[in-house]
Amino acid sequence: MKDFEQLNGLALAYMGDAIYEVYIREYLLNQGKTRPNQLHHTATKYVSAKAQAKLMQAMLDAELLTEKEVDFYRRGRNSKSHTSAKNADILTYRISTGFEALMGYLYLTKQIERMEELIQWCIKEIGGES
Repeated sequence: MKDFEQLNGLALAYMGDAIYEVYIREYLLNQGKTRPNQLHHTATKYVSAKAQAKLMQAMLDAELLTEKEVDFYRRGRNSKSHTSAKNADILTYRISTGFEALMGYLYLTKQIERMEELIQWCIKEIGGES
């Protein structure tokens, strides 16, 4: 597929989920965390539906996103999924799906620098809460 902008929100979220998690895992390893239980516990502060929804709302509140980025977030958020998160309500799950769709959109359209800028912002945002 050449025109990734035409993908539905769930397909974008599928990619965004994987990409975001890889960046978080690399970040945690670079922080010196190596024990599997420690890695998993710490990663959930960044990659859970609850964390992603909170980060997405913070990005929207801070007006960090372009109009087009907000459109792709909404595409993911508004997608009809036949699954739901184990530990999140439906609204939280949908917002986190929008977050993942945004990451997927940026990755697939080769906007890597912008994606990394937002991921670094997210890491700092979570780090400030610890």
